[in-house]
Amino acid sequence: MIFKPEFWLRNVLSIDKVFLEKNGIEALVLDLDNTLSMHGNPMEEEGITDWLHEMKALGVKMMVVSNNTNKRVAPLAKKLGLDFVANGAKPLTIGINKALKSLGSEKKKTAVVGDQIFTDIMGGNFAGTRTILVEPFHLEKGVLFKIKRKAESLVFRRDFSNLK
Repeated sequence: MIFKPEFWLRNVLSIDKVFLEKNGIEALVLDLDNTLSMHGNPMEEEGITDWLHEMKALGVKMMVVSNNTNKRVAPLAKKLGLDFVANGAKPLTIGINKALKSLGSEKKKTAVVGDQIFTDIMGGNFAGTRTILVEPFHLEKGVLFKIKRKAESLVFRRDFSNLK
């Protein structure tokens, strides 16, 4: 099903060496807003810098693909030391395919990681990669985000009792 993630985790920090090895994942295509940083925030969430260092030490290839603009994505991606694709057009596969080519990674060993079903998860599923849905570090309060989350609940039931 195009709306269903292969994995569902509390947040990106739940991705660790054991998870990657168990699932044969060698590369991560990362969403930015509500995955590495709060939407619109120029700073990463607490723990992200250390997590990125750990992933890099493990040899995990990583790249940001965001639907946001270059003006938003470039400064934070640079600060995090990650290459990026802005205006990624998810759920279309344009940005994800650019990342796959740049990373030189196989689809079956790559996971698209993000907080939204209708962009990140659908895009990853359309591209033929693995998909990891993560919960945002903080819930957005805007009306648009509430509408998106409500619409998502129609296609994917979040049962937080099973969340790692």
